Amino acid sequence: MMREGYVFLSLVVLLTLCGVKVAAVGLPAESAPLIRHYYKVHNTCANVEPFVRQQVKAFMEKDKTIAPKVVKLLYADCMVNGCDASILLDGPNTEKTSPKNRGLAAFAFIDIVKKVIEQRCPGAVSCADILNIVARDAIYFSGGPSYPVFLGRRDGLKSDAAWVDLPSPSISWESALAYFTSKGLNVQDMTTLLGGHMMGRTRCSSILDRLYDFNKTGKADPTMEPTTLSYLQKQCPKKVKLGQPNPLINLNPENPTHKFTNSYYKRVSANKAVLGVDQQLRYGGDTYELTDQYANSLADFKGEFAFSMSRMGGLKVLTGSNGQIRKDCRVVNK
Repeated sequence: MMREGYVFLSLVVLLTLCGVKVAAVGLPAESAPLIRHYYKVHNTCANVEPFVRQQVKAFMEKDKTIAPKVVKLLYADCMVNGCDASILLDGPNTEKTSPKNRGLAAFAFIDIVKKVIEQRCPGAVSCADILNIVARDAIYFSGGPSYPVFLGRRDGLKSDAAWVDLPSPSISWESALAYFTSKGLNVQDMTTLLGGHMMGRTRCSSILDRLYDFNKTGKADPTMEPTTLSYLQKQCPKKVKLGQPNPLINLNPENPTHKFTNSYYKRVSANKAVLGVDQQLRYGGDTYELTDQYANSLADFKGEFAFSMSRMGGLKVLTGSNGQIRKDCRVVNK
């Protein structure tokens, strides 16, 4: 069930090079649709993407973990209240204070990029657009695709921890699909975006149920490959000693350097997934088929990942006169 995402993105690049304006597709149109080279078209910050890419490249030479951090940050923003950078706002009871967002990082890096852009183009570029560009470039420097980012988002004025409805990492594929479709995405987007777990880390608390009390049976998940189960149980003891932190483990033990790879899908196919929601991809008809397809073709996965990231980046965006362009991503303008 291969979607024509990669072909579409190639066409976008060609049209853009020819000087044709191309609006984002695949999601409901906003009052002022996102477009390629928004800041160049409006003559407000023509070189914003090269400025951002330079910062991402320099930072990733020192810290390879920035890619999974910013991808997770973008997901936490777009899937909750739309891509309005509300996840970046500080304050009591904001989204970042929700227990479901515990462990989010890269806020300081976004601050650095925003400061650079403000020095070059004061008051011109939204934090929401910066976050989307940063995620794209971090994916690229990790070995992934470089895809067109449609721009023109504005920043939200509010952030509320009560909005955060991110699902449990042990959720079934049926419930996961219901969540994604409620946001305007489909089964292919879900299967593809979960591939972001090819890199990054998670807390042991996210998988203790799979390791020791699957479905409240007092036993491990019987579908987990035995060697993987043994490895994870060593990394994640049933109980930690008093004062000992909740251990961090790699979501993909085969990818400790956080590269863009399709090994995640190969692990799912071999019942070696770390998170329950990932292993669940084997139990749905379409998700099973896509898992096999991506496991066998990195090129297919790259193309579809680019398309699904673009679709997620267009969820409930603020455009036109809605929202604002924050001067500081952490606070609403006075």
